[in-house]
Amino acid sequence: MAKKEHKGRTGVVYSTSEEFNYSYEGEAEADTLAAENQKLKVVLDSKRRAGKTVTVVSGFIGTTVDLEELGKKLKNKLGVGGSAKDGEILIQGDFKVRIIALLTELKYKVK
Repeated sequence: MAKKEHKGRTGVVYSTSEEFNYSYEGEAEADTLAAENQKLKVVLDSKRRAGKTVTVVSGFIGTTVDLEELGKKLKNKLGVGGSAKDGEILIQGDFKVRIIALLTELKYKVK
């Protein structure tokens, strides 16, 4: 008996076409662009955070591993906490000017 691989399929419940390929969640992750081709946006945010200020770096195009690596570099250079998820890097505190300087030093284009 054939093993059923139905978990993670998106969009189609059943297809009678023999040429149909199911698409799976999390299948396509974009390759990481070179730092010179990235256009990152750095903004301050305090909404939904109980008044705490967070610096958000968004616009990163690449794998989650590379996003987490960049986030780790920024957190280590600044000596603060934060996280990298959902295509954004969150740095605790108001570090907009220093983050822009660090990203420019790493050859990223920053707004």
